[in-house]
Amino acid sequence: MTIYLTSDLHLGHQNIIRFCDRPFDGVGHMNARLAELWNETVAEQDTVWVLGDVALGALDDSLAWINRLAGHKILVPGNHDRCWQGDRALHKGSPQTRAARRERARARYTAAGFAEIHDDPARFPVAGVAATVSHFPFWGDSHGEDRYVEYRPEDDGGWVLHGHVHDTWRQRGRQVNVGVDAWGGRPVAAERIAALVENGPGDLEPLPWAD
Repeated sequence: MTIYLTSDLHLGHQNIIRFCDRPFDGVGHMNARLAELWNETVAEQDTVWVLGDVALGALDDSLAWINRLAGHKILVPGNHDRCWQGDRALHKGSPQTRAARRERARARYTAAGFAEIHDDPARFPVAGVAATVSHFPFWGDSHGEDRYVEYRPEDDGGWVLHGHVHDTWRQRGRQVNVGVDAWGGRPVAAERIAALVENGPGDLEPLPWAD
């Protein structure tokens, strides 16, 4: 069994093609190619940690792709996921209303194919250290500013495995971006990330998209 990490698929999101210069002529092409690259990489017995921003657009149509993806899938929600703890819609109404809305949102993602959802940044063993996993890096953003500061993990001097920054970097210091825009559209094996951690802090540009 192999463990993989990925993030920021943005299934169903037309604007991400232009924003990140993805090599697709439309959402249908992008969704199908992302699924193809995933299933070429991941086997059914593997586990994939998805660090947020899974699907946008017509959400039911976009989330339908999740069940087509191989492996045991674990979601750490990002700011574009409807089940993200910071989603404004989950903070309206009475406590009972908010709790019910939150459970419905989570159920939508588990029904789509996620076996687990982890709201808070967790620890992930890699190269003998316990790295933080989160949708957000310690610092930095794809928009040139630090948004969502209150939801970012604390920089404790360790490593963070994250998404959110798209094609801004693959590695920046002790921050490793596992997003599809940094790894040629594919999930990245934990062993590859471990090699980066073993080499120490550095700066790496995104890999080109797979042909």
